[in-house]
Order: sequence, then C-alpha cells, then structure tokens
Amino acid sequence: MLSIGRVIADLQVTSRQFLRSRVGVFFSLIFPIVIMLIFGAIFSGGNGAVTAYVQNNDNTNGIPTQTSAAFVSALNSTGVVQLAPVSPGTNFTKFLVSHSSSDGIVIPAGFEVRFRAGEPVNISVYGSPASQTSAIVSGVATQVVNQFNLYRAGGSAIIKIASLTLMSTGAKYIDFLIPGLVGFSILTAPMFSLVNISSQYKRDKLFKQLSLTPLTRGEWLLSKVIWYIIITIAAFILMTLVGEDAFGAHISLSLYILPFLVVGPFLFVSLGMLVGTASNSPESAAIVGQLITFPMMFLSGTFFPISIMPTWLQTVAHVFPLFYVVEGLTNVLTYGNVGPAMIDLAITLIIAVAVFAAAVRLFKWRED
Repeated sequence: MLSIGRVIADLQVTSRQFLRSRVGVFFSLIFPIVIMLIFGAIFSGGNGAVTAYVQNNDNTNGIPTQTSAAFVSALNSTGVVQLAPVSPGTNFTKFLVSHSSSDGIVIPAGFEVRFRAGEPVNISVYGSPASQTSAIVSGVATQVVNQFNLYRAGGSAIIKIASLTLMSTGAKYIDFLIPGLVGFSILTAPMFSLVNISSQYKRDKLFKQLSLTPLTRGEWLLSKVIWYIIITIAAFILMTLVGEDAFGAHISLSLYILPFLVVGPFLFVSLGMLVGTASNSPESAAIVGQLITFPMMFLSGTFFPISIMPTWLQTVAHVFPLFYVVEGLTNVLTYGNVGPAMIDLAITLIIAVAVFAAAVRLFKWRED
C-alpha cells in the first residue's frame, strides 16, 4: 500500500542529494538561463537588418544621379538590409573578399539614362548560394527592382503585402524561446539524472538494498517524479522572470501550463528509468541516453522552430515526444491557444503512460 510518509522521506533524500551536486543544480536551473541570455542577446538586440555593400557607379562628378540615389534609398527604406557604400571604381569583388562578405549590389554607370529611356539595364547582385543573408539581399533587390519597373511602366500595384503581428504587443524571438527552454529543462534534468542513477544503482546493487527497506518501487519512482516536477516549476519561474526582466518577453500565463509541467517530468523520469534499467552498464546507459536526448533536444523546436527545417526533418521531429511538450507550451504561453495545446498534452500523456509501463516492467528491486 502506498505510504505518503515513505514517499516524503525518499523525496527529502533526493533533494539533499540534488542540492549537494553543483553540476545537477547548474544544468537543471542555471544552464537554461545561460542559454536564454546568450540566444536572447543574439536575436533580440538590434534592428535585425542584414548588412550588404553597395557601389553606385552612376554619378556625375562624384555625385550620384537622382534615380540611382532613389534606388539606394528604396533599398535602405525596407528596413531589411542596411547598405554600406563602396567608392565608385573600386574592384567590387576584391572588396567583398577583403571584407569577408559575399553580399553586395552594384549600380552600373548610365543607370538613370537607360531607366528614363526605357532601355534594359542590369543591377548586379552579389551573393553566395550557401548564405541565407544573400537570399535576403537578393529578395529585397528584386522587390525594389519590381517597384521601379512598375513605376516606369506607369502602372500601379494591385496586390500589396501588409505586415501584421499575431499579438498586440508583437511576438518576439524570446517569446518562442522560453517555451523551448522550459521543454529543454523538462527533458534534460530528469533524463540525465535518472539514466545515471538507475544504471549505477543497478550496478552497485543499491536497488537490492532498497528492497530490504519498507520503501516500494512505486514509492521510489513517485518521489523522483514529484522532485522533478518541483525542479521543472522552479526552472519555469526563473526563466519567466529572467525573460520578462531582461528581454521584455510577453507570455500568456494560465493554469493550462501546469499539466505540461507535471506530465513532462513524468514522461522523462520514466524514459530515464527505462534507459538506465534496460542497459547493462552505466557507460552503455549514458551512450543510449545521449543518443536519445541530443537529437530530441535539437529537432523538437527547442531553440528554433521546426518550420525552418526541411520537410523530411519536420516529419522526424513529430516522432519525438519533446516536440509535443514544446509545441503545447508554445500554444499556451505564446499564443494562448488552449485547444491545440490540449491535443499536444493528450499525446504526451499517452506516450508517458506507455513509457512508464515499460519502465515499471523492467524496473526490479532484485536481479533475477
């Protein structure tokens, strides 16, 4: 019969062991904050414009012609690119190489005369096929060229693009990073700990010694689940406070967050136990745990949305249970979209129950 007293007693032992381990405290509570500060600083600062070089060779006595100057101004006004001028006559290719850049635009001499006469004129756009910034510069240049061609033809734009935000406050990268890092904490803290504990306890016959005490397997597992729920809630509070104070994050707090902070640790405590008890040694358990954890960590939308991944990789991401935890948290915290979040929660719970059942089946106090 389940004894709450024994569960609390084992929970106290677990908490003391955790607090004595500086490594455990760091990776469970501090490391996610460090990642948030790094990624938040990288992606939340500045105006986000891509830097490119521009050489305007269409000038009279060193003064750019009116049309070429208007073209450069139109490029800058998009807010997507930030152009740095290069003196006319400079070898543009060598200049880009010497500045370790592949992105640039060259306006040829006679640009204004040809444009006003309706004659074809080529704008040279430099870039690298392997660079995302080159694709951005090329896209912006194409957009401005189309606008100039439309103006020269005397036409008017019928279809336009209006830039809208999904939230009244404007969703930022940090608003999507927080749910991902909460999922990261839900995964790593119990997985790394339980894989190590279960495999070592099995090797050192500590489970056999525990079997001689009144503590049952279910009580031991329950105390571990409760402990990592506590750690997850603490990590969530820390990340929320740091995200709001340091980067002005806007997240939607609600009671629908709590089920994910409970079911998530339950899932990964069970998975850690399963890997640890199914392995023959702590070394093999660590390898298997890392093979499971690291792909899940990077392919479940923890740091970047899976929408930027190739289609086949997005399909792979849906195999990982962490994907549904992160997606559910994003739906609740960022969008306040409860319906889809509950679907993610249901899928997570089904996976958690299945993994827990497998872990309990393999988890034995005594070896046969």
